[in-house]
Amino acid sequence: MNRNVIIGVVLVLIIAVVAVLGYSFLSNDSDDNNVNNNTNNNSNNNSTTDENITDDNIGSGTGKTLIVYYSATGNTEGVAERLAESLNADTFEIVPSNPYTDEDLDWTDDNSRVSREYNDESLRDVELENTTVPLWDTYDTVLIGYPIWWGIAAWPVNSFVEANDFTGKTVIPFCTSSSSGLGQSGDLLEDIAGTGTWQEGHRFSSNPSDDDITDFVDSIS
Repeated sequence: MNRNVIIGVVLVLIIAVVAVLGYSFLSNDSDDNNVNNNTNNNSNNNSTTDENITDDNIGSGTGKTLIVYYSATGNTEGVAERLAESLNADTFEIVPSNPYTDEDLDWTDDNSRVSREYNDESLRDVELENTTVPLWDTYDTVLIGYPIWWGIAAWPVNSFVEANDFTGKTVIPFCTSSSSGLGQSGDLLEDIAGTGTWQEGHRFSSNPSDDDITDFVDSIS
């Protein structure tokens, strides 16, 4: 074979090999850049996620409202649920570990549970099933509802108030009663709490009208 032809073939093969190697190098470099870009993007995304996770909004002014209530016969529960719907609020029910029966609530019987607790204040330390509200610190406004017993808030409410810190919260008491007014019930609960900004409370009848609910909601909104 002619020497020039052989040299030409060899040069073509060398050029081909160099071209293949160059393409391979460029391809690998491009993949590395994609990996680095993806890594950077993932890092940026993770940073954003971490910021969201670690950015603690608790107690920073969420505007959330909670309605805490104790209901002996269902009247206060009914009002609490209607208020929660109107205010788009969450609810938390105060439940005694030893619930009150109808006989317990018979205030006309001197030997009934509520009568004995009324006559002996040391018996009013009512244990509750739970006093811990999930995400308590996220609520700015707390409404506390209860029936009136002998002119004051039903004493299971005391146990809840004693167990929680109302610092930074606006607290609005409300009661349900067929005849009695709010009296000093709100003031006494404020004394027990020792924290929070307590506002004047409101009395509802046992079955308030829609207008009563609306008027109250408008007054605190």
